[in-house]
Amino acid sequence: MKYRSVFISDTHLGSKACQAEALAKFIKEVECDKIYYVGDIIDFWKMKNGLYWPPAHNKVLRRITKKARDVDSFYLPGNHDEIVKPYSNSEFGFIEIRNQVTHYGVDGKKYLVTHGDKFDPVICSNKWLARFGSRAYDYLIRLNTLFNKVRAMFGKDYWSLAGYLKFKAKEATKVIDNFQTVFLRYAEEHGYNGVICGHIHHPEIKTVDGITYMNCGDWVENCTALVEHVDGRWEIIRGSLAAQGKGL
Repeated sequence: MKYRSVFISDTHLGSKACQAEALAKFIKEVECDKIYYVGDIIDFWKMKNGLYWPPAHNKVLRRITKKARDVDSFYLPGNHDEIVKPYSNSEFGFIEIRNQVTHYGVDGKKYLVTHGDKFDPVICSNKWLARFGSRAYDYLIRLNTLFNKVRAMFGKDYWSLAGYLKFKAKEATKVIDNFQTVFLRYAEEHGYNGVICGHIHHPEIKTVDGITYMNCGDWVENCTALVEHVDGRWEIIRGSLAAQGKGL
């Protein structure tokens, strides 16, 4: 399956939660004209607490740089890799670094592409709280891993306990709704037909009052990417299913 554009976010290389093998496989197999890495690609926050960088994480970087030789590639840093933001409008190898870009769809619609952290009130006003939340999320992911090991022993498929707990919580749902509302309002005020982002680890495509909101998901829990088909259709796919063109 060949796509016009592919959007990947929140891979969190440098953290134990990163699903690096699945990500490396996806980058190798996917075929597209453009690929956007929409922030939190390398988790510098986590690396401050100790270096974790197994061979699989090197494999991901090698495949990203190799892919960039043949595919237009853009890197839009987020909050976990914010140290890259000052290098916006420069290039690293064949990869263009931008804090945000405009993507034009097949139908000519105009989409704002950015990680999304600047639309998160917690990140903007309480960075210490954001870091605390990030650490709590890490513990939840570890619990999720243990939970699924037990499920596997009984022949059960993977199920995201972390995702279930996070999005069943009323406050978490409220935060997501607020994030989307602020983002969509900004898009409308600046003449965009839609937004493409990451940040909250919740893959989704929806339209609100004529503005399309699309979130790539992540490579910690969901292993998802947002893709634009050559006929203009948008879809969220799971990494290992990219070659078959299967969505969620």
